Amino acid sequence: MSLDVSAALLERAEAGQVDDAEFVDCVRQSLPYAWAVVSDVADRSRGTIADFADHAVPPPSEAERGQLLRALASDAIRGSLERHFGVKLAFQNCHRVAAFRLSAVGGETYQRFISPLAQVRNQSPELRDC
Repeated sequence: MSLDVSAALLERAEAGQVDDAEFVDCVRQSLPYAWAVVSDVADRSRGTIADFADHAVPPPSEAERGQLLRALASDAIRGSLERHFGVKLAFQNCHRVAAFRLSAVGGETYQRFISPLAQVRNQSPELRDC
């Protein structure tokens, strides 16, 4: 299971009454490592003149790696994080997460980061099974 959903939140969801803030809070509580990584890169992206900030440190365990994969592979989770933090997230390998300022999306730096060439360049034997 990706998220720890309370019975109350599930009831509201079944009634069609879950807003972004409730969902984001559920993500924050359920995926604390992923939340910390995304929060960090989003905060640093706002504090720099660069187009983005990234996190390239492998997670300390498979549990934390799983949190990143769940957060960034789910359209709903990733989208809610992007809206909450006001950034565009990009993901390479199993742990490299970047937060791009929205004004940089579509630009040269963003296009280079999300390119197949960048993905291949960020591979190594150590990361093959991550």
